[in-house]
Formats: sequence, structure tokens, C-alpha cells
Amino acid sequence: MDQISDHRKSSDGHRAGAPGKRAAIIDAAAAIFADSGYSSASIDAIAARAKVSRQTVYNQIGDKDKVFKAVVEDVTQRSSARFFAVLDSFPDAPTDIEADLAAFAKRLLKVAICEDCGRWLFRILSLEGARHPELFTSWKEYGPGRKYPALAARFAQLAHGGYLQLDDPSLAARQFMALVMADVRADLQLGLPIAESKLDGLARNAVQTFLKAFAKR
Repeated sequence: MDQISDHRKSSDGHRAGAPGKRAAIIDAAAAIFADSGYSSASIDAIAARAKVSRQTVYNQIGDKDKVFKAVVEDVTQRSSARFFAVLDSFPDAPTDIEADLAAFAKRLLKVAICEDCGRWLFRILSLEGARHPELFTSWKEYGPGRKYPALAARFAQLAHGGYLQLDDPSLAARQFMALVMADVRADLQLGLPIAESKLDGLARNAVQTFLKAFAKR
């Protein structure tokens, strides 16, 4: 798979100025791949959901393999853009470390489970990772490969400011994300809905566990 290229995004993670038909095809295909997987998807189904002709799909993107690669590139970019938008709200100087980190964790959860691109990406990787192992290379490079170092830098700042006690900010970032996603991962893999009303409790539990390991003594 080609490396994922950088494109300009709006602050909410949507494609800025993307052609309408191509955008509709990408979104339709992402939903179908996430629901049914690559093998069960068809160009006809994608065209029908996007409300375009079969030939338009071929003209805009190409065959099913090219559509699949375009979907993974697009949703990875959008998911990453949303993560960095949320990261801008990281509590660099918290007044209440537990409450402020829990609010941040809730915002991360909303990106993962309440927005289409986050759900689509998680589900597609779960369904198709074995069939398309190259997806993991690109996803790791342009997803965790960028997200974790950026989050680690924020945790390093908290440690420097005396809010946390940690020797390895990268480990702290990975464990924070693992805890935030721990109780929703299985449902996301199965494509099951997760009630937004549960986010406060999920975020609070994750942060409480995190602080047991990394809070300033």
C-alpha cells in the first residue's frame, strides 16, 4: 500500500475541499467495509450507498482494491486530525489532575466511538488486518507513530511541572491510551454501539487507574 500522504484538513477532521462525489464514495465505502469487510463489499453496493453510478466509482477512484486503500488513507487521516484537535485541549496546567485528565479522556473517547471516522478505522483494521498486513504498517506510522510521541510530550510536561511522577513518558502515553480504550475495544471490534452516556464513567475509571501508577507521591 502506498504511504499515506498529508493533506490539509479542517479543524474537525473533515476533508477540506474534497470533491463531493469522491467524498460520498469514500464515506459509503468506509461504512460498508466496516460493516461487512472487504470480501463482502461490492462496487455496486458502494455506488448505491453513495448515490452515484458504478462507472463514477471507477472514474473517481478505481476498482475495489483502490477504493479500499483510499478509504484506509482517508479515515486514518481524519481520525489523526481529530486526535490532534483534541490534544490541543490537553490540561498542561491542571487545577484538578484527576478531573482534568478525565475530561480529556472523555474527549478522546468521543472521537473513537461517537464519530464515524474513528469507528470505521477501528472496525476495518479489526476485520482486515490479517488480509492486508500492510495496513498496520501505514496505520502505525501515521496513527500511533505520530499520536503517542505527541501525547508523551504532554505527559513529560506534566511530570516536569510536578503533577505526575514518571520516568518514561512514552510508556505513560501508551498505557493511558490503553486504559482509555480498554472497556470499549471489544465492542468496537464487533461493531456494537456504545452509549455516549457511559463515557464519563469510562474516562474516570481509566484516569483513576492511570494515576495510581503515575500520580505524584
